[in-house]
Amino acid sequence: MNLLEVRGLEVRYGGIRAVKGIDLEIGAGEMVCLIGANGAGKSSTLRAISGLVPTAPGAVRFGGSDLAGAPAFRRARAGLVMVPEGRGVFAQLTVEENLAMGSYLRADREIGSDRARVFGLFPQLQERRDQTAGTLSGGEQQMLAIGRALMSRPKLLALDEPSMGLAPIIAQKIFEVIRDINRAGVTVLLVEQNARAALALAARAYVMESGTITLSGEARALLADSRVREAYLGEAAA
Repeated sequence: MNLLEVRGLEVRYGGIRAVKGIDLEIGAGEMVCLIGANGAGKSSTLRAISGLVPTAPGAVRFGGSDLAGAPAFRRARAGLVMVPEGRGVFAQLTVEENLAMGSYLRADREIGSDRARVFGLFPQLQERRDQTAGTLSGGEQQMLAIGRALMSRPKLLALDEPSMGLAPIIAQKIFEVIRDINRAGVTVLLVEQNARAALALAARAYVMESGTITLSGEARALLADSRVREAYLGEAAA
């Protein structure tokens, strides 16, 4: 059963078509990645799915419901939650206050246990729980952005370039946590500049080029595809 279905999605900025009528789908519990060169339309696709930019035309269905015209906060309330490129933490708030913002729409009694789970995934955040987010390292801010998203109990977690600007060892930690989140049952849509790492993590993948999807299939098969290896993995064609 598909949790997310996108049909004919277009994103326009003025007269520019950044996304040109794409289709994609994600089954409940899957991890799917979207790869491509800078400017291919990956982030615009994620922002459109999350309700942060308008779509014209295009349909987005989530959990069987049509999200046409739904604002971002309603999509988040439904369980479609995005971790933006650049992290977007609240710099003047503490780590704990940032996590509290992630649970703002909730009124249940499990918030404390979910915060403990986030601290279990990211022990550095527990050590810095009273520290303002703006004083954290880039890697710690990325951990906090993911932790804040988890506090909303997402059904689908959309991540936009989570490894950008991070040291390789920190990026690897982030990828391991994303894998664990998916294994715990959260559906993941991953946009990632590190195509090799993304394809190694995901079950399926879409390749975007100039606002269109040019390839799709099992991630393992695309990892071995000569076109993908040449264009995105830096390997010369035989």
